[in-house]
Amino acid sequence: MTTTLLQRALDTRARTWSQMQEIQARAEGEGRDLSAEERASWDAAEADLTAASQDIERLERHARMDTVQREQIVVAGGDQAAETAEDRQATHDAAYRDAFAAFTRRGMSGLDNEQRQLLMSNQSEIRAGATSPGTAGGYFIPTDTLARITETMKAYGGLLGAANVITTTSGNPLNWPSNDDTANVGAILAENAQITEQDVTLGQKTLGAFTYTSKLVRLSLQLIQDDAFGVEAWLARKLGERIGRAVAAHLATGVGTTQPEGLFTNATAGKTGLAGQVTSVIYDDLVDLQHSIDPAYRASAQWAMSDSALKVVRKLKDSQGRPLWEPSVQAGVPSSLMGSAVLIDNGIPVPAASAKSIGYGDINAAYVVRQVAGGQMMRLEERYADFLQVGFFGFMRLDAKPDDGSAFRVYAHPAS
Repeated sequence: MTTTLLQRALDTRARTWSQMQEIQARAEGEGRDLSAEERASWDAAEADLTAASQDIERLERHARMDTVQREQIVVAGGDQAAETAEDRQATHDAAYRDAFAAFTRRGMSGLDNEQRQLLMSNQSEIRAGATSPGTAGGYFIPTDTLARITETMKAYGGLLGAANVITTTSGNPLNWPSNDDTANVGAILAENAQITEQDVTLGQKTLGAFTYTSKLVRLSLQLIQDDAFGVEAWLARKLGERIGRAVAAHLATGVGTTQPEGLFTNATAGKTGLAGQVTSVIYDDLVDLQHSIDPAYRASAQWAMSDSALKVVRKLKDSQGRPLWEPSVQAGVPSSLMGSAVLIDNGIPVPAASAKSIGYGDINAAYVVRQVAGGQMMRLEERYADFLQVGFFGFMRLDAKPDDGSAFRVYAHPAS
């Protein structure tokens, strides 16, 4: 059903875009501006195009999360004697998911001994203001549920899906080496001559682990006990959305001290707009921005901007009068701009005076994100007992920094 709806939305977007092109071509062919009626038709079509694009994004996100859930299905049966290590791990994971679901609904008192042991073996101690073990702990979210949270985070922040994401088991400071050897070249060696030396200079960055929390969610006991409602999946989605929104903003423009350093925060401007372009960009600016990146990076480069910036860019045409933006008509294939994919992330600044609103480059090479394995959830059972409610919150540890600064450049609007 999702595939059918997705294809229908793609067809609608392609058809609407074709209609907009016909309106524009008719006016240009007659050497005139759009009439009032044509302008009204164009505005209505543009609204339909935006709605179709939003539908496509939502359906593709649903398809990704559905795939994550289906990949976790464990088929019972078969020759027990031929059970492999993978089979045993799958069985263990399934049992842990069941224990975690029971914990979500009933708390520790509602678990049998085996389920309690499973959870206790995957517990991380938490104590505010201290690093030594305490009595209160958070239980690791099962892999498939965590994957659903990660998918939700990607949907709310496209940069996370494009960056180089590394996962570590602990949150200790991680030293990340860097190197720029592009200024050094080889040489011709004369006969009987001694070879010259040229050392490689390595830099170093440190990735920490900021703790992101979903804040507290209180659920009634009636809702938790209602087996007809998939509270585990719903709760994971809500926690993921909250964490994802916070992460998205910081990956774009985080200050780098009390939060990750954003990709756009200190990025080099590949092009600065002319005076007066405080909320606009022209075709020549985008060409200059593309060529501010070395060709070595352009094969994997993509555009990154907010939806507000995309609205501005979609109205631009090249020197032949052809629109720069090409909407995708195939599921899973992003829309393109001047031959490169367009990544939308609303954490990126919108067009404004002195803002860096458009980026271009190889984001995977330019930006590294460090996640500490195991997003966790805590259940507060007694705190709200007099309300017949249970409190939940999720948290995840993450840091990020620009990596290869040569791989990414931004378009900066002038101050006035």
